[in-house]
Amino acid sequence: MLQKKYDVIVVGAGPAGIIAAGRAAELGANVLIIEKMRQAGRKLLITGKGRCNITNNAAVSEYFKNIFPQGRFLKHAFDRFFNTDIVQLLNEQGVETVVERGERVFPASDSAADVLSGLLKWMSRNKVEVLYEAKVTEILTEENKVTGIMVQKFNQDSQISAKNVIICTGGRSYPATGSTGDGYILAKNLGHSIEEARPSLVPLVTKGTLAADLQGLSLKNVNAVVWVNGKKHKEAFGEMLFAHFGLTGPIILTLSRFVVDEIRKKNKVEISIDLKPALDEQKLDARLVRDLNENGKKQIENVFKLWLPSKLIPVFLQLLGVDGNKLCHQMNAKERRSTMLLMKSFRFEVIDFRGFKEAIITAGGIHLPEIDSRTMESKLVKNLFFAGEVIDLDANTGGFNLQIAYSTAWLAGESAVQKHI
Repeated sequence: MLQKKYDVIVVGAGPAGIIAAGRAAELGANVLIIEKMRQAGRKLLITGKGRCNITNNAAVSEYFKNIFPQGRFLKHAFDRFFNTDIVQLLNEQGVETVVERGERVFPASDSAADVLSGLLKWMSRNKVEVLYEAKVTEILTEENKVTGIMVQKFNQDSQISAKNVIICTGGRSYPATGSTGDGYILAKNLGHSIEEARPSLVPLVTKGTLAADLQGLSLKNVNAVVWVNGKKHKEAFGEMLFAHFGLTGPIILTLSRFVVDEIRKKNKVEISIDLKPALDEQKLDARLVRDLNENGKKQIENVFKLWLPSKLIPVFLQLLGVDGNKLCHQMNAKERRSTMLLMKSFRFEVIDFRGFKEAIITAGGIHLPEIDSRTMESKLVKNLFFAGEVIDLDANTGGFNLQIAYSTAWLAGESAVQKHI
């Protein structure tokens, strides 16, 4: 049976909620965590394609470069709890970790379920009470100070008193896991401003059927450049993938945050792909000349196999208007130059982006100037705290987003106890 009064109530049992609840309880608080789904951490289970990219071993300065819109907001949170701390916490629960390319930290078992299990074990050891399948519908206040919550379970409303409430409800990405923007509504009803939520780290939709023709093709070691109204803006090097709707894969997701905002402004957005970033135009042209001369009596489509993945060849030949059955020595300088330029700038017009169902993270959320970065407490309502994706902070892929959740949650849980209990 639930008690009638708690020191801390945490709303949402994702990674931020678990850490906030566990830390507050570890410091001696009487803590209840409320989750509207049947189980905790459903989104965590699908992160990193089910492997869970726990965190990133990069220095704080590198984190600041990868977090938007204002990475330095997290200075105090990172000072209190950072990448080595979450790894140590998990290690103590029997979850071994490994560091992979790009300083990304994963569980040695390759199982996100093991990470969730470790976090829940730690929270349980700290004697946190848990209420599942219950939705917080209102945060109660008196004289601008938290007094408790209204919660709905099995269509029955109940009131639970609390000295502090920490909102850890996540954003709007992967709504099937329970992230449906509930925290924005709770905060807005208490006077908080919300930066409009939009998909981030999300696949992009391109014009025409070109991407669909290449569906399933993965490109490695390419450079993608974003052009807005004809001007070059952002770029990223690495791996990408063609899908039936357009472009996806690591570098596309990295660029998507910027692209989404530009599309929402109704600007013309294009992405050009440099298939040979290691060679400048002059060196690439010299290579084409050499290969054409050495294979003069072979058909052009055969020499293209030296330059491109096979799936790209018919698409290139069609775009260039070149007959693949023609012999290499018959390829003129203009055709060769057009081939070189297309390899250096394979262009797609981006007309839209996929929705929250496919977005790894949500951009937008609780307005940063309304949160005290030293404590994660609301500047508008006393004893109200925020942690994780519900805040207007998001980051590139690589474990940065989860570390934001842990760090803000640790600080929120700690602050609630130390300030108000």
